[in-house]
Amino acid sequence: MVGNTLQKRNRDEHPAMTSPIADIILDSLAEGVVTIDTRGRITVFNRGAEALTGLARADVLGRDCAEVFGPCCGGVCIIAETLRTGQSLRDYQGRIRHGDGQTRPVAVTTNRLLDARGRCHGAVGTLRDLSREVTLEKELKGRWKLEDLVSRSPRMQQMFALVPAVAASSSTVLINGESGTGKELLARAIHAQSGRAEAPFVAVNCGALPDSLLEAELFGVRKGAFTDAKADRPGRFERARGGTIFLDEIGEVSPAMQVRLLRVLQERTFEPLGAEAPVQADVRVIAATNRDLQQLVTAGTFRLDLFYRLNVVRLELPPLRERPEDIPLLAEHFIDRLNRLQGRHVAGISDAALAVLGAHRFPGNVRELENVVERAFVLCGAGPIDLAHLPEELQAVPAPAGGSPLVQAEAAALAAALRKHRGNRGAVAQELGIHRATLYRKMREHALIDPRQDRFAQA
Repeated sequence: MVGNTLQKRNRDEHPAMTSPIADIILDSLAEGVVTIDTRGRITVFNRGAEALTGLARADVLGRDCAEVFGPCCGGVCIIAETLRTGQSLRDYQGRIRHGDGQTRPVAVTTNRLLDARGRCHGAVGTLRDLSREVTLEKELKGRWKLEDLVSRSPRMQQMFALVPAVAASSSTVLINGESGTGKELLARAIHAQSGRAEAPFVAVNCGALPDSLLEAELFGVRKGAFTDAKADRPGRFERARGGTIFLDEIGEVSPAMQVRLLRVLQERTFEPLGAEAPVQADVRVIAATNRDLQQLVTAGTFRLDLFYRLNVVRLELPPLRERPEDIPLLAEHFIDRLNRLQGRHVAGISDAALAVLGAHRFPGNVRELENVVERAFVLCGAGPIDLAHLPEELQAVPAPAGGSPLVQAEAAALAAALRKHRGNRGAVAQELGIHRATLYRKMREHALIDPRQDRFAQA
């Protein structure tokens, strides 16, 4: 009876929104719709809102919005905030507590309710349940994510599949890749999945220090080794005891330092400066370089025996220009991380901006993309990141033809998988986790089938 009385009063105050036909339309929507009057009292609460919150319409109509939504929205009703400040929100992502005690991710859009004369009659909020999208996102990220590395590229996926076996061994690993491709991230992923994960991961850039400093940095110094050595100072090998040492830019070390590193790898011992006896090296060695060590061996600047000791397990990180399908995924990954770190809600990146990023060659690889996204994130308001937020030199690059970056990325991934499996659709569908009929449809969409012969078009 109370609910009927409130609904009648609401119709009198807001006839356009609370007529019987409007009620039917609102209740047919999957989204939750909530309106409040100028005093913050709830005037509309559709079935979608009931399902999302677990609250009955009869129990909330006429009540103060902040009183109803404060406990389930973290203490603040953002619909009431929009009424108070006049600031609309679009796809604000937050969490709402259901009546069963569980929290659900939601996207909320709010606006003031203005009549033709611009007079405010309250505010409206639409609530969209993101539970399914978040679940799918977690599944996809779980498939395309290895620790802090993110990729959907078939080449990277092949490498991801090797990491557990590499991590389980104690063999020395050599990682090749251009600067900015994520060599240290891959080394950390191997360490994190190894039996040494609880022990330290210690990284050192071998190309950043001269020999005299690099030797002390790697092997340490004992008290009295030279005038200023007033106490023992452990080196990186000692600090990594039981764990992993990452030797970045290994191709830059001098021939003399190569000899010392060779002894460590052969005998598993090292001598700190001023020490009277060698120290056991209980570490797993992962080295990385952006240079071709075999060419350096041929040129006589890198020892062949050290190369063999390092090149036990070799992993290659392809440059970003060879895996453009990763650009949308990486951009969203960086935005998500920045949102979490800075407490903001930048709503992704536009197709126009992605098209420009997809046309760029990225000589600085993933690191350059990360810097571009972070700069755009700083300049962007609530989002999404758009063309205007990108550096001017990128805006001048024409976007590629052939559809959005997501469409191009999907086509590139399909083509690569088909080449890998020589057109075997069953193997491709299994690798991509899709049904064969879906694969066939996508192949037709991306013109990857010769219509005359109904087979994968190699061209």
